[in-house]
Amino acid sequence: MAHLPNIPSHLLYSTLVPLYPLSSTKPQSSPPTCDLFNGNWVIDPNRKPIYDDTCPFHRNAWNCLRNKRENMGRINSWKWVPEQCELPRIDPLRFLGLMRNKRIGFVGDSLNENFLVSLLCVLRVADLGAKKWKRKGAWRGAYFPQFNVTVAYHRAVLLAKHEWGYDKFPKETPLVFYKAGQPIVPPLQMLDGLRVVLESMVSHIQKEFPRKTLKFWRLQSPRHFYGGDWNQNGSCLFNEPFEKLQLDLWFDPSNNGVNKEARQLNRLIEDALRTTDIQLLDLTRLSEFRADAHPAIWLGKQDAVAIWGQDCMHWCLPGVPDTWVDILSQLIHRSIYNDFEPVS
Repeated sequence: MAHLPNIPSHLLYSTLVPLYPLSSTKPQSSPPTCDLFNGNWVIDPNRKPIYDDTCPFHRNAWNCLRNKRENMGRINSWKWVPEQCELPRIDPLRFLGLMRNKRIGFVGDSLNENFLVSLLCVLRVADLGAKKWKRKGAWRGAYFPQFNVTVAYHRAVLLAKHEWGYDKFPKETPLVFYKAGQPIVPPLQMLDGLRVVLESMVSHIQKEFPRKTLKFWRLQSPRHFYGGDWNQNGSCLFNEPFEKLQLDLWFDPSNNGVNKEARQLNRLIEDALRTTDIQLLDLTRLSEFRADAHPAIWLGKQDAVAIWGQDCMHWCLPGVPDTWVDILSQLIHRSIYNDFEPVS
């Protein structure tokens, strides 16, 4: 089986003053028919992050406030507005109340860790007694004692057995994919092999996690390397989000750019999940706009750029993943009150 560099991952649901007021009124929710994944970014001058650079769950390279990344005020002034409705911000207090005595698990690579850190920092606003959590077999997480909620992350960079990329395995050196322990002959092309991998993974998830577990699969988080890939001096020193007309130029596979894989993979994932109860967390399009919101050269360590190149893959925190958290909270709320029926 094969692995992509940013392989999609599944998410399983089983004295600091808040930087915005916790609501004491009935929580807002979006209409169940609202498509939260399609819309536009608009400037909201009153929008502020929920947390700051002192959150203990931060990872240094993504803590763009502490690393003094330029334009952080503007980066966090953009608000995602779905086409047919409003997307309410998560209320950390009410979300933890909803999750009381439950566990939330993230499984995947560093993009899911990026997502996790955002959620942990948001939720800590409602429980300052939150503690770092670690257990054998898990990577990291947090425990929120006021609500008996555990949020855990299992780092699984290789959700399948072989790492690959177009630069590592050209057509003249085909990958060998296995099924039931036996190599598939003749060798499969890259995307055909990934389809086999996805079918195997989805079958395993469906078998191991019953319907009472609410399951999400995050689609691809897009990269914004310009002028080359991460190891070819690619950069992302953008000051504004992309316009809608720019998206296809960057991400349509027919244009063969360095960031083309996300949409290709999403199509295969959507096909693999079509008849399952695993919900799509389609964060790709809204994130495609945000070329301005990566750590880029502000990585928190001297010589980091010289060694690793610019980071145009992960996201600044606070930043775009906070909107992912808003969407996730809405989908969890909908699913709980609709008895876990998948949201169309």
